Amino acid sequence: MNHSPILLALAMTTTIAASGLAAEFQTDSFKTKGGKDVVITAIKHASLRIQFDGLEIQVDPVGKDCKPATDYTAFPKADIILVTHEHFDHFDRDAIAALRKAGTKIYANKAVQGKLGSGTALANGDSIAIADGITLDAVPAYNTTPGHTRFHPKGRDNGYVLTLDGLRIYIAGDTEDIPEMAQLADVDIAFLPCNQPYTMTPEQAARAARTIKPKVLFPYHYSETPVRRVAELLADTSIDVRIRNYQ
Repeated sequence: MNHSPILLALAMTTTIAASGLAAEFQTDSFKTKGGKDVVITAIKHASLRIQFDGLEIQVDPVGKDCKPATDYTAFPKADIILVTHEHFDHFDRDAIAALRKAGTKIYANKAVQGKLGSGTALANGDSIAIADGITLDAVPAYNTTPGHTRFHPKGRDNGYVLTLDGLRIYIAGDTEDIPEMAQLADVDIAFLPCNQPYTMTPEQAARAARTIKPKVLFPYHYSETPVRRVAELLADTSIDVRIRNYQ
């Protein structure tokens, strides 16, 4: 694997109670190549929080429509919000409103941008420099299994590669193990969904991980899927599979 010289912290997982929140959340901490801290908080399902260099980044925030209900008014306001697509378990106007402040940058696929009436629409293949040291690439996310392609048709939804001071985080969105994954390079942290019929089986997720070769893998969006099977299937690799509360 030809990774850039990025330092990742040892697995440091802490269960914390965010101020004002009823639930507890697991966090993982990483270091960028420049020595900056990146803290990723597992909120639920496809929702995660990323803290970097004083910035608050929220991915697919969903409040009450995806259980357990999440009170986003208790989180700090977001500097950046990423939305992969318009399904209810990824796109929630109320959660976005609770997180939004003057200057919040929202990036989403075209359908979400249209429904929201604001933000920046990105299509597969688009790249944007968000701020100094932060870039965002929109990548394909779609179904390939016959009979499942109606859930996430090719070309509609986004996955994202978020690069923070050289640390490359792949947030796959709702997808199967698609050929375009072979084009992803130097991924340090990957979030891969694992719940058929909507996304991947454990076998597909493991196959995707072998293609992408991340240093750390978080199976997410897994519902009732036995995701520890992903770790078993990757036991012969150097990939650090971390199971967090992304049910």
